[in-house]
Amino acid sequence: MHLLDTDTLTHLHAGHPRVVNHLRDVDDPVVGTTVITKGELLRGRIEFLLKAPKGADLLRAQQWLTRTEDLLAQILVVPFDENAAREFDRLRANQAYRKIGRADLLIASIVLANQAILVTRNVRHFRQIHAVQIVNWVD
Repeated sequence: MHLLDTDTLTHLHAGHPRVVNHLRDVDDPVVGTTVITKGELLRGRIEFLLKAPKGADLLRAQQWLTRTEDLLAQILVVPFDENAAREFDRLRANQAYRKIGRADLLIASIVLANQAILVTRNVRHFRQIHAVQIVNWVD
């Protein structure tokens, strides 16, 4: 299983050629994302909608939100389950991981619980967590 991080899913949504090609060529029948990434994307789109200063900006924000919802409806969204909760507790107990952001720890927990490969451009955010397998489809 390959799970796309927020940055990679955003690039896929924008049609980034490297991400599209990797997705087409990956030898894995299961490609999705995490519920954390879903939340990050939707939160960003809704914030854009709430802060849009003019009508035209509001319409564009609504279009982006709708497109993002459509994209998310087409892919597997892996939830946070009991196995991920155990991984999260294990990671949080390790002093070396205390400086890693909460969202990244939550994503890493889901990746580890599902023995998945994380597809991210933010390799340095996750490289400290040695058990997480990481690939970068953007660079």
